[in-house]
Amino acid sequence: MRTLRQIAAVSAMNLRSIPQRLGSSTVVVIGIAGVVGVVVSVLTMAGSLSGTLISTGHEDRAIVMRNGATSEIASSLPLASVQTIANAPGVARASDGKPAATADLIVPVNLTRKEDGTLAPLAVRGVGPEALSVRPEIELVAGRMFEPGLREVIVGRSAQTEIAGVELGDVVSLRDSQWKVVGVFTSGDSHESGMLTDTSTLGSAYSRPTVHSVTVLLESPDAFDAFKDALTADPTLSVTVQREPEYFAQQSESIAQLMFFVTYVVGAIMAVGAFFGALNTMYSAVSTRSVEIATLRALGFGATGVVVSVLAEALLLALVGGTIGATVAWALFSGNTIALGGQLGSLVTELTITPALLAAGLLWACAVGLLGGLFPAIRAARLPVATALRAL
Repeated sequence: MRTLRQIAAVSAMNLRSIPQRLGSSTVVVIGIAGVVGVVVSVLTMAGSLSGTLISTGHEDRAIVMRNGATSEIASSLPLASVQTIANAPGVARASDGKPAATADLIVPVNLTRKEDGTLAPLAVRGVGPEALSVRPEIELVAGRMFEPGLREVIVGRSAQTEIAGVELGDVVSLRDSQWKVVGVFTSGDSHESGMLTDTSTLGSAYSRPTVHSVTVLLESPDAFDAFKDALTADPTLSVTVQREPEYFAQQSESIAQLMFFVTYVVGAIMAVGAFFGALNTMYSAVSTRSVEIATLRALGFGATGVVVSVLAEALLLALVGGTIGATVAWALFSGNTIALGGQLGSLVTELTITPALLAAGLLWACAVGLLGGLFPAIRAARLPVATALRAL
C-alpha cells in the first residue's frame, strides 16, 4: 500500500509539471498523432476495399474460368462451353426453368473522373439473360433493365459517385459507338463499381468470340463438389472451378499486400520518428527534474514510483496524440468514398472506420509512448542520489 501511495504521489507531481515542458511535449503528441492517423487511415482503406471484394462472393455460387487463370480478365472460355457448364449437375433453375448461369465478358474502359477530370478505369461487364437470378443482390433503383441486342447499359451507384457522364439518360462511348445509360443499380459489392450490359451485344461490339467466365447459382452450397467434379472430369473442358468467396478472397490479397506495405513500412518509419521524439522528451524531463528525483529518493521514495511516473507521462502524451490522430482520421475519411484502379476497372468503396481500427491506432500510440519512456525511466531509477544533490 505504501508503494502504491508513493507511485500515485510522484506520478501526480510529474504530470502537473507537463505544462512547464509544453513545447517538447507537443512534439511528442504531434508525432504520435501522425503515426496513428496514417495507421488508422490505411487500415481503413485496406479493410473497406477488401471487404467490398469479399462481399461479392456467396457460398451458393461458383465461378468457372479457363484452367490456370488466376482472374476473370486472364481467362477465356469458348461460347460452345457455356451451355455445357450451365447444364452441369448442381446448378439451380431460374424462375423460367432455365439454368441459373451467366456468361460474363468484361471490358475495361477509361472515363472521366468527377473530382479532377482525369481518366479512370471502369469495368463494363456483359452478363447473360439469367444474371439477376444468379445475383439477386443486384437491384435497380432508377430507370429500367437494359434490352438484349440494344446498346444499353445500367450503371452502379458507386460508379456514379466517381465517374462523370454516367447519369440516367447519358450516352457513353464504347468502342466508337454510343451506349445509353438506361438504369441505375445497387448491389453492395464490387459490381456496383461498374456497368452491366448484355454479353452478346458487348461481344459483338468488341469482336470477342469468347467470354471470360461463367458464374452459376448452385442448388445449395453442398452441391459445389458435384458441380466441380462434373466439369473437371469432362474431357471437352479445361476449366478451373471455385466457390465465389474463395475466388474474391484471392483477388483481395493484392490489395492486402499493398496496404500491408504502406501501413507497416511507412507507419513504422513514422513510429521510429515519434519514438525518438518521446525518448528525447522523457530524457529531458528526467534531466530537468534530476535534483527533484534525487530529493524524493533521499526522502524515502522508492525507484518504482519514479519509474512509473516517467512511464505515466509518456503514456499520457501517447494517448493524447493517439486520440487526436484517430479523431482526425475519422473526421477526414469516415463516410468518404475512394476508388482503386485495377485490371477490371476502379473498385469504389465507402470508407468505414470501426472501433477495432481506432483501438489498433491507440495500441500503436501506447506502444510508441511506453518504449519512448522506458529508457528514461530506467535512467531516473538509477540516478545516483548523491550526484544529483551536489547540483543544489
